[in-house]
Amino acid sequence: MQIVKFEKKDFKILFFVILSAFIYACGFNIFVKSGNLFPGGFAGISRLLSAILSDFCHINVSFSVIYMTLNVITSIVVFKKIGKKFMIFSIMHYFLVSLFTTILPSVMITEDILLISVFGGLINGFAISIALRNNASSGGSDFIAIYFSIRFNVSTWNYVLCMNAVVLVLAGLLFGWEKALYSIIFQFVSTQVVNTMHNRYKSSQLDIITNMPDEICNAVFHTCRHGITKIRCTGGFTNKEHWLLIMAVNQYQLKNVVDSIKRVDPHAFITLHNVDRVIGNYYQKPLE
Repeated sequence: MQIVKFEKKDFKILFFVILSAFIYACGFNIFVKSGNLFPGGFAGISRLLSAILSDFCHINVSFSVIYMTLNVITSIVVFKKIGKKFMIFSIMHYFLVSLFTTILPSVMITEDILLISVFGGLINGFAISIALRNNASSGGSDFIAIYFSIRFNVSTWNYVLCMNAVVLVLAGLLFGWEKALYSIIFQFVSTQVVNTMHNRYKSSQLDIITNMPDEICNAVFHTCRHGITKIRCTGGFTNKEHWLLIMAVNQYQLKNVVDSIKRVDPHAFITLHNVDRVIGNYYQKPLE
């Protein structure tokens, strides 16, 4: 069994995991509870199950207990599929969320359900993004999304939104459609924040026109492990020969790659394009 070794940088990650869990729990207690909303992922499922057990079975099971149970089951299933440190920090995150939602008070700052839905979604998405950008997650559906992102090399957060729709339909049928519809706004805002801030599984294509192809290739290879295609080309205005370099790169690596290119050739002409999906031999740095 491989032993997980922690480094100094991991203490920084731990700080952001605690911060993310605290913000998540504050958003849950201030917005989700006061608005009686159903958030996305396992938090929404846990809240729905807790409400069903309370209203229909007269059994009081707290949100925290159900949330922890669902996350532990998922953690066991995906433990060997994703990075060990990532898993450990994610377990810490959902444990702290369960703890903070229990001990922190529930406060209502507004009765406007639309404001609750929008700003609650912003805070929820921001908290999840902090965890994801620091080699952790809020667990649950994040585990599922990341697993499929790694397997198919494509961002899957909008698919998570579709999965959450099933929870909302059940909530609407059982507890009324008004809260369910406002929960859609909450989840949509949260998902878009995560999709914007978390770019690990998004890719960009770089087209680089230069007269120093070999030097740029060497610089890029030392920055990341992505291949480059070299094509001879001719300038339409100057009729001078140049080289066109084409490569795909993860967006979180984009700044470092562009910086390495500009250090070698400050006059390089670079265009960037968003890529929906990369198929073929494409290196994705695994989660630690």
